[in-house]
Amino acid sequence: MLKIGLIVGSTRPNRFADIPVRWIVEAAAARGDIELEVLDLRDQHLPFYDEPMPAHHTGGVFTRAEAEVWRHKIGALDGFIATAAEYNHGPTAVLKNAFDSASYEWNRKPIAFVGYGGVGGARAIETLRSITSALQMAPIVHGVNISMEPYLGIVQQGRALDDYPYLVQARDGMFHNRVWWGEALKVARARDAEALAA
Repeated sequence: MLKIGLIVGSTRPNRFADIPVRWIVEAAAARGDIELEVLDLRDQHLPFYDEPMPAHHTGGVFTRAEAEVWRHKIGALDGFIATAAEYNHGPTAVLKNAFDSASYEWNRKPIAFVGYGGVGGARAIETLRSITSALQMAPIVHGVNISMEPYLGIVQQGRALDDYPYLVQARDGMFHNRVWWGEALKVARARDAEALAA
């Protein structure tokens, strides 16, 4: 079974992120192929990146205890889903900082995004795809974009994400492809680990 981290990419009060997080958690619980762990950045207490040396000079070790705890959590997982709020056409600073606060632990693991904002978080997600590619991750195309119409329907009219069939379809496609990539890359990482140990 794949161990997937669901990174909650916003920490502000009254954040919208809690709504898609619950929706993803409920859908994951109905599946038998993944074990989902919620990684709420509110709870991680990561300092803003201030390491004296880049991780590739330290073997991936961080001087800050909070970052060390974080990177070991990341290392134990097979891949990720991240919520992506869009602020000023980009991702949140706290989410970018979370990616900076680990290094090799991200490598060769897939990630999908659940974005929200004016254009469904698309601009933030494009930036995040570039960041995660630089971390040697595999950002998958399939994700969820919650645009302004369903966002306002939920916030102002009491609607739910399940009231939008195209979002449900996008979520199911994200899970399917997330699992496919997760299983393929898990096998490849295990093969590489065996080769290094030989």
